[in-house]
Amino acid sequence: MSTTTVNPATGEDLATYDDHTDAELTGIVDATQAAFEVWRRRPLGERAGVIAKIGDLLRERSGALAKIMTDEMGKVISQGESEVQLCAGICDWTAENAGDELADEERPLDGGRAIVSYQPVGIIFGIQPFNFPAYQAVRYSIPQLVAGNAVLLKHAHSVWGSALALEQLYHDAGVPEDLFRVLKISNDQSSELISNPLVRGVTLTGSGRAGSIVAAEAGKHLKKTVMELGSNDAYLVLADADVATAVEVCMTARIFNNGETCVAAKRFVVVDSIYDEFRDAFVEQLGGIKMGDPNEESTGLGPMAREDLRDDLHEQVTTSIDAGATLTLGGEVPDRPGFFYPVTVLEDVKPGMPAYDDELFGPVASIIRVADDEEAMRVANDSRFGLGGGIISKNVDKAIEMAVNEFDTGMININGYNLANPHLPFGGVKDSGYGREHGGFGMKEFVNVKSVQVTDS
Repeated sequence: MSTTTVNPATGEDLATYDDHTDAELTGIVDATQAAFEVWRRRPLGERAGVIAKIGDLLRERSGALAKIMTDEMGKVISQGESEVQLCAGICDWTAENAGDELADEERPLDGGRAIVSYQPVGIIFGIQPFNFPAYQAVRYSIPQLVAGNAVLLKHAHSVWGSALALEQLYHDAGVPEDLFRVLKISNDQSSELISNPLVRGVTLTGSGRAGSIVAAEAGKHLKKTVMELGSNDAYLVLADADVATAVEVCMTARIFNNGETCVAAKRFVVVDSIYDEFRDAFVEQLGGIKMGDPNEESTGLGPMAREDLRDDLHEQVTTSIDAGATLTLGGEVPDRPGFFYPVTVLEDVKPGMPAYDDELFGPVASIIRVADDEEAMRVANDSRFGLGGGIISKNVDKAIEMAVNEFDTGMININGYNLANPHLPFGGVKDSGYGREHGGFGMKEFVNVKSVQVTDS
């Protein structure tokens, strides 16, 4: 079989790739295991040096990588370049800190001493989505490689060109060719791969449905998993918020990456006393965003990555309107080539509507009016998801207290929007998954935390 990628801005075919056969997949896994047995014995400092080189090459090739991502999934070109720079930063931080994060620890033991050692376990299989073709792959693979593991990557079919470009870059930086491989395989082949005893762990970034399927399959074979799943992040605009700041933060948090971001702001929970002022300014700013060719620097919103994703989003919008939501901006599929969807704002959003309950993975903002700060917090937590969120308030101490003690989610921004930082943990709770990446946490998700107890002779 073969797979053809499509330019979402034009609907035109880009490239066709031959899928791996079952026999080829078996050979790849065996070769990757052999490469792991060698790599795991290389000193940690040498592995970190290779990771540092990957960071250098990412910077050198940022323009070319951004262009591939823009062509394959519609990312605005400047945001593609920023994504590659974030990937390089992950490599820098990992290379600089792996020695401390993975160093053996000595602990007391009556009559002797104890050592806690973090040892690699083998092949880690990653299943990654389309929306950040470089970052999603780098985020999980770099900590695994520096920890001494091997990595197999099943990327989204629509971004295979990006995946293969990244594979070549890793190899050019000194990663052994069989240690990191891109798999052009089907979901059925993925299931078979998870059952392979040489695969020791599985990590997935994707929908809740995909996470449930993969986690269940891995669980049958007692394989550890890390799940970074979707969300319906709430941004709270409290009564004392600076409206100009709130509008700027919320606009960026909703529209970045064409709105196709798991940690994008999706529900805007606004206290009644400033609701109208915020809504008017927010809608005005969103309405001025230029939608068009993602290769043009002046473009603020490109196409959605696939036609089916655009159509599914539009159905969520229309279903919410039919249930009583008010359409304030956008909401109509434009008559033009490509898979474009306009910036859309919904008001009067209530429980039971897709715009309240579900993840709207695209440039749609749901504004929810609440009486006060306390109700804002209750509405924010009224979700089965818990990946990210935000609080806009002049009272930073109060916002921190709410974030730490009340907000039931994994990551919270106060008076700003940050996609991810290499030195801080990334991950969620509830239906948004489990496990953490970044900040050294990802390095220890798939290692054998080994206890060695030495009794004095």
